[in-house]
Amino acid sequence: MARKRNHLPEIYGVEVTGVAAEGKALARMKLRDTDESPIVIFIPYAAPGDIVDLKIDKKKRSYAEAHILRIVSPSPLRTEARCSSFGTCGGCKWQHLPYNEQLKYKRQQVADALERIAKVELPEIPETLGSECEWGYRNKLEYTVSDKKWRSWEDIRSGKEFNDSGNALGFHIPGAFDKVLHIDRCHLQDEKGDEIRNFIYDFAESKGYSFYNIKNNTGLLRTLMLRIASTGQIMVCLTFGEDSKGAITDILTAVRDRFPEITSLLYVVNKKLNDSIADQEVISFSGPEYIEEEMEGLKFVINAKSFYQTNSLQAYELYKVARSFAGLDPEMDNAADAKPLVYDLYTGTGTIANFVARQARQVVGIEYVEEAIADAKLNAEVNGLDNTLFYAGDMKDILTDEFVRQHGTPDVMIVDPPRAGMHEDVVKVILNAGPKVIVYVSCNPATQARDIALLDAKYRVTAVQPVDMFPHTHHVENVVRLELK
Repeated sequence: MARKRNHLPEIYGVEVTGVAAEGKALARMKLRDTDESPIVIFIPYAAPGDIVDLKIDKKKRSYAEAHILRIVSPSPLRTEARCSSFGTCGGCKWQHLPYNEQLKYKRQQVADALERIAKVELPEIPETLGSECEWGYRNKLEYTVSDKKWRSWEDIRSGKEFNDSGNALGFHIPGAFDKVLHIDRCHLQDEKGDEIRNFIYDFAESKGYSFYNIKNNTGLLRTLMLRIASTGQIMVCLTFGEDSKGAITDILTAVRDRFPEITSLLYVVNKKLNDSIADQEVISFSGPEYIEEEMEGLKFVINAKSFYQTNSLQAYELYKVARSFAGLDPEMDNAADAKPLVYDLYTGTGTIANFVARQARQVVGIEYVEEAIADAKLNAEVNGLDNTLFYAGDMKDILTDEFVRQHGTPDVMIVDPPRAGMHEDVVKVILNAGPKVIVYVSCNPATQARDIALLDAKYRVTAVQPVDMFPHTHHVENVVRLELK
């Protein structure tokens, strides 16, 4: 019979010794005197050097999970979190660590993955390239509207009366799909986003408009997406759960009149059981259906469904690293026939493809999502780039040996796959094609390391650069250059 949770022990005076995956810290110790050897304990919101009392929440053979009951002695590394919602909303799990320490742990995460999983010869791994903006760096945030505001157990058990509304506009609480933490200030985006979000909440409350109930699939206001581009352009997209034209017009008119600086004011009526708008019509209430990002003189058109790297300024640094690793010097002035043929796999909306196109003879981009490829073609056209080709479809079906024969063997191949990494069939085609250089951009060093182990049959790693796109989280991007042996 499984041991009940309340039978798991509390342990006292535990020293936190390191940082592990998923942003948790770790300690190693025996939980009981009868244990044969120490096990790893994963602890959220702890800092290396903390002395803490813990409650074990889950126990497996080789590890345990716990939460902090009290901090007996705080680590000298520990710093005050900026956000009042820290520890509750589930985001920004490293706010209690100084930024320079976060960068060290992200480098460690990359090094551990490459050394333990790839098990290949590596060059020296430099320090993580930090983000110039630690706060306010996100160009996009998505919020949930709910009539089930999150209340802490402490507040509920206190028996006090709540004078505020039970409605919320904010973020889902981890592990509570029907509860939403109301947000007044999020430090990840420009304060203008807070102003817009709070106005929408206050206006809807003042008019008595209904907030979404996820269990019943009822309610007018459902989700809110805010994009604030590096160009200063602003997109607001409100999703409504009911097609109440009068109420929708009332809310959107109020938003437009209060914030004339909004470039693109959009809305969606979504009556489905899930929040995705990928298959829904996006309607412009005022302004165009897109905003523009800008990078090194290139313009990128972004609509409500477009993917664009969330940290605009740091995306530029990431792409410069990728371009440098590809050997595509922006100052070079080679004749067209001397420029390299580049494949950009998992091209998304073609941001990297268009970014390097001026240094290439031709760029061939492949992406699964058809709408993203439509954006890629549009962005090439907007920027007057006539040397790009884009194809939509499953990578393992599009990128075949025959495809390479038809389009030419690439000199450089840039790959930026999703977190799951590359399919083995794709790796086989890459090995058969044998480009001189592969630049592998990844948001998941573990799957990147797995793929590098497969590529080791013909390639050696010659450069590595971790890049931080998301300060105060454990996430890290990593760029690796591989050359034919």
